[in-house]
Order: sequence, then structure tokens, then C-alpha cells
Amino acid sequence: MFAAGKASGSHPPDAFPIPSYVNLGAADRRDPSWANLPKGPPWSPFFQSLRYTWAPYQSIEADRRRYGNCYTIHPLCQPRMVVFSDPDAIREIFTADADDLQGGEAAAWLIGPVLGWNSLVLLDGERYRRDRRLMMPTLHGERLHLYARTIREATDRALERWRIGRPISMHRELRAIVLDVFLRTIFSLEEAQLERLRDRQGRILQMADRLTAGFIFLPPLRMDWGRFSPWGRFLRLRGEIAAILSAEIARCRSERKADRIDVLSLLATARDENGDSLTEQELFDEMFTLLMAGIETTTTSLAWVFCHVLARPEVLREVIAERERVVGTERVSAEHIGELRYLDAVMKESARLTPATTDVARVVKRPLRIGGIDLPAGAGVSAGIYLTHHRADLWPEPERFDPERFIRARPSPYTYFPFGGGDRRCLGAAFSTYVMKVVITQLLSRLELRLAPRYRMRPAFHAITISPSGGVPVIIDRRTPQRAAI
Repeated sequence: MFAAGKASGSHPPDAFPIPSYVNLGAADRRDPSWANLPKGPPWSPFFQSLRYTWAPYQSIEADRRRYGNCYTIHPLCQPRMVVFSDPDAIREIFTADADDLQGGEAAAWLIGPVLGWNSLVLLDGERYRRDRRLMMPTLHGERLHLYARTIREATDRALERWRIGRPISMHRELRAIVLDVFLRTIFSLEEAQLERLRDRQGRILQMADRLTAGFIFLPPLRMDWGRFSPWGRFLRLRGEIAAILSAEIARCRSERKADRIDVLSLLATARDENGDSLTEQELFDEMFTLLMAGIETTTTSLAWVFCHVLARPEVLREVIAERERVVGTERVSAEHIGELRYLDAVMKESARLTPATTDVARVVKRPLRIGGIDLPAGAGVSAGIYLTHHRADLWPEPERFDPERFIRARPSPYTYFPFGGGDRRCLGAAFSTYVMKVVITQLLSRLELRLAPRYRMRPAFHAITISPSGGVPVIIDRRTPQRAAI
């Protein structure tokens, strides 16, 4: 079995370079380019990160008011970083040579020990391009349509447990659906193994809900004191997941069944142009990335959609009316998804107004000029998702929820980029969006929902995403009968 619990733990493999900003010395900082970076918050990296964690969107708005649409921040465990929101600067970031601006290095020391050092999120250069080419076919194209029934059935199983008249946490219940969907589409496990994997991954995700999240996602707090420490519990759960997947990877490669359509089976037998496949360690790290980052971002994005839609009766009515026009008395299937244009616009407006993550970071590898600013090697740059999405000169009345924006016009990829951009645009964006559309459509066909009385939403930092506070408490008013399966 590969050493997923240890080799992917607190220390990077020898082949992984130490980020340049970690070794940045006093001589480097005397470079005048550092002194000429835009002004920004003067506080320590710890306090800047604490402030963002406490009030993510609000802290960005406060910095915009004080420093304008381009300023410098210094997050914990990351380099000093210039935040851009001008579309021309965003274009320069997304179209820059990948060897000059590296995205993997920007995240490595923050999440490498969590996701695994072979995660696509952390790779750069040719290794990144090769692994992305291998993974792309498993999460895109016609293959997505094969998963519609699996997603719909996972949603139905969950809805049967929801009780009428009692508040439920939408975030928690949606995560259970997304976890089930991911487990059944990414892996093709026997039911007993599926339940073991669900239990272990569910416990990890629960840790990310609590104060223990800091002991997982903040490097200074990652101390393994056995079962009494959050980091120790995380590593042991991760190791148990590795054991389950190790056996499954071996089975995929030995059986090579043509009728298996799960992501792991396809990726385990995929070959690059040289005839090489991903190693077991590489496969595990990629699968664990989908289980961690993929589930959390999809769940959070779904929670935001329901938060916005249930607070706006006119939007909810139009979403339901479109479903009736397109799907009718049938159950939602692959053929319907592309026709749900208003729902698509609602999801895009939700991601514009309240993105699950607020920026896309890169590290400068050689002196560059971006947005008219000279940047030294070792500096960071951020394409500010939230900052750009809330510019009044790009988005009239930016604080208003208006899905019609995305029906009237198609935005530029440099003014709207909730999934990032360039050659590092989120590989799972199409898969996540497809899952969301099926879940939303199926759920609204089965239930009448409303927000719990007196609920007041505020954006809250939640593990690795920004989500609506309180889990979005929702009350079920009525169920509708299930329609015949097709």
C-alpha cells in the first residue's frame, strides 16, 4: 500500500521545491520593487488572516474602501501578495507563462499536507500539464450525462429522511447528498466499502466544521499527538481512506472492466503520451483532493444558491416554472440539464455575488510587470474574485441579486471567474456544476421549502470556503409524490 498517511503528511517529498518566498532574505527585500508594491493593511500576517477568517467579504470591502481596487496583503504562510481586480491585469495573470507565474507553489505550504503533495492543485510545470491531461476526460464531456441517475437517486434517498415542519441545516444535508454523489461517481465500491469510506470521509468533513479546522488548515497548529490531537486524528482517518482506496486501485488495474464508468477506474487505467500511468500515490492524492476540495466547494455553492433563491420568492417561482416547462411530469435527466437556462443564470449570479472562494493566487518566479506594477520574484499575485465581481464599473448595482445579467450578456472570463481562469481553471467545474443542477432541480420537484423565521445570513469562513452562516436553516412545508423513474 502507498504511504498516503505519512508521505503526504506534514513533510513534502524531496522532489518538491521549497517555495521561494519561504527563503526570501533581507537582501531580497531590499529590492526596490518590494518597496514599490501598492499599499495595503499594515498588520502582521497572523492578524490579517484572523481578520479575513472572522469576516471574509467584509474585510475585502474594507480594504477596497481604504486602498482602492489594487492593494497588497500578507496572509499567513503565503508571500506578500498584490490583489488585482482590473480586467486587463486579470488577463495578464491568466495568460502569463506558467513558468513565470506558478499556482501550485502559491498553495503548497498551506494545503499540501492536507490534500497530498501530488494533488493537481499543488503541481506546476510539465507535471501539472501531464496530470491535467490525464484527468480531463474523466470529469468533462458526455461522460457527465452518465451520472444523472446516480445524482438524482442520491438526492431522493436523502430527501426521504428530511422531516416536514422542522428546521434542518441545508449545508449539512446538502453535504450528505454531495458526499454520496461523489462516492458513487468517483468510485465503484461494494456497499460495505462504500460505507466505510463514507464514515471516514464524513468524520474528516465534520472536523472541518468545527474549531478543529484550524488544527488542519493552519500549518503552525499541525501537531500529531496521537488520537488526542485533531491533526493526529486527521492523519489516521486519511490513512484509513488510503487503505480502502489502495485495494480498489489494485482491483481497477487488474480487472480493467470496460463497463465501469467511475472516475477512479478510468483514471487508474489512463496512460499519457509515453504510455505511463499515475502512480498509486498520485492517484490517491488526486482522489482525496476531489473528496476534500470538490465536496466542500460544491456543497457551499449549493448552500449559497438556496440561500439566495429561498430569500427571493420571484426568483424561486421562475426556477420552478422553468423546471415545469422543461422537465414536466418526468424526472430530471441528462437531456433536460442544458435547457435549464434560468437556473444556470441563477447559479452564476450566486457565484458572482457570493463566491465560495475569494481569490486565485500565483507566485512570481521572475520579475514581471502586471497591471502596470513591477513585481519581484517571490511576490504573490491574486486575481481577486470577490473584488472583481463587486466592481460597480463592471457590474452595475453589484450588491443586487440579478440572474438576468447572465441571460442578457455573456461576461468576459476576466470579469467573471468563480472557478479561476487560464490553464489552471478548476478542472472539476463542469462536474460540480452538473451535480448542482441535478440536485437543485430534483429537490425542488419533491419539496416546498422556506428559510427558517428570523434567519439572518452573514458570510462565514468555513474550512476552505466562504459559506452562509448557520448552515442555512430551512423548513419543509410540503412533499410532492415521487414521479416514476425513467
